[in-house]
Amino acid sequence: MSKSTQNKKLVLVAMIFAVSMMFIDQTIVALAIPSLSKHLSLSSTGAQWIVNGYLLSLSALFAFGGRLADVLGHRRMVMIGVAAFAICSALCGATPTGALAEPWMITFRVLQGASAAILFPAALAIVVASFPVSERGRALALFFGIAGGLTAVGPLLGGYLTEWTWRSIFWINIPVALVALLLTYKAKPAQERHHARIDFRGALLISGGVGLVVLGLQQAGAWGWTDVRTLGCVAAGLLVAATFVVSQLRAQDPLIDLRVFAVRAFAFDNAVLVLISMVFIPFVFFASLYAQASLGDNATNAGTLLLAFFGGFIVASQRGGKILDTRGARPAVLLGCALCAAGFFLWGTQLPNLDFSGQWYYLVLAGAGLGLVLGPVSADAFNRAPGSGYGEVTGITQTVRNLGASLGLAVMGSIFITENATRVTSTLTANGVPSAQAHTIAHSISAGNANAHLGSTPGAVMHAVQLDFAHSTQTIAWVMAGIMLVAFVVAKVGLPAGRAQEPSRAEAAATTA
Repeated sequence: MSKSTQNKKLVLVAMIFAVSMMFIDQTIVALAIPSLSKHLSLSSTGAQWIVNGYLLSLSALFAFGGRLADVLGHRRMVMIGVAAFAICSALCGATPTGALAEPWMITFRVLQGASAAILFPAALAIVVASFPVSERGRALALFFGIAGGLTAVGPLLGGYLTEWTWRSIFWINIPVALVALLLTYKAKPAQERHHARIDFRGALLISGGVGLVVLGLQQAGAWGWTDVRTLGCVAAGLLVAATFVVSQLRAQDPLIDLRVFAVRAFAFDNAVLVLISMVFIPFVFFASLYAQASLGDNATNAGTLLLAFFGGFIVASQRGGKILDTRGARPAVLLGCALCAAGFFLWGTQLPNLDFSGQWYYLVLAGAGLGLVLGPVSADAFNRAPGSGYGEVTGITQTVRNLGASLGLAVMGSIFITENATRVTSTLTANGVPSAQAHTIAHSISAGNANAHLGSTPGAVMHAVQLDFAHSTQTIAWVMAGIMLVAFVVAKVGLPAGRAQEPSRAEAAATTA
């Protein structure tokens, strides 16, 4: 094995370690919220913002983080991002009890999200820059396959760690960060820099626009879709985003060169990314709730349901990378969208049976479908935009993904809450529970707290409520299947056949000009 090949593999391992903290945190903190609320006496709003604050800052700052990586150097920003993420994790773990607990935790979770927004674009840019186009598919398949699979580790790891102390779910990031820093130092990936001015006005506009839209979508379930706060946030965010677009088209050194969207394949790659992201993170959320509320499993056992999905995801993502390197993204994306749609539809048919043994192979199928899509469509976006910095392209694709995830959670969350509240309220009132109390319990169950409110309820009623929850989840599974069918159509219409070619320096310069 040549020295250059060894170094590329070491770079890939280092970057996987660097981003692994982010992916584990996507689920480990959300599922530990009951324990945090108990020990820190959090308000319901505070508990929500421990999760939402992280996601909000992450979404808002991705584009800025990508530009910083290109201008200041990818390796430097990875080191800074990893160190900052670890420090914020340590401070979250050191949260004092009492009145200071809630603002302390929210503050450092927001800063943790900002650190992740600096880290991830730089890490992904390093992976892309380290591999030629002909090898990029397999490299990104490993990167997304392993890193994405770590999302399933959160419920398993979180269940064990919270039994010891809730603080350990944050402290676990510290040794991972130390390993990532050591491997990055040893691998010494290229310190690529693009000498350009940073458009801070553009950074403020895109961060404000994305932040307001995501805030509106996050709060839509709590405020209501027609509430003036929801509509105001989304409308203001879109207005700020429109101002950003105008400013970027006029800027000499824009934060994001929006002309890259004139490349048809790049635009359609991002359209597919929006759609699959509307499914990916929401699946983790709804599957975890279903496992706890309908199957009666705890947060740790809920991880086994996610492991089935991510088992298929990890294996298929390697195949998707090979297809990309030999035949281009289109075949892998079309096959993956079709398999994922079929998997979610068939999984939905089995949900009311309340038996995991009849569901797991459909989850493997759905996960395999997404595994075939994510790596190839992400790599193809890089390959089709040769004139842009890799950090900039990562900032674009990750902003798109987070907007898709926020939109998916908001829309499907509203559908689920509405349908589930109607079903459970009807079941409870039919069994003698007062209407107001039944309505309160129904909304609580939507957050996965069935046992806390129905512990003394007769078994037949409990079973009926579990079935209600399963039928509501079934609707969500079929919505996910429909979204993946739309992604199939978008890919069929817009993705070109064949591989993207490695651009020459002259072509790259011409594209930039």
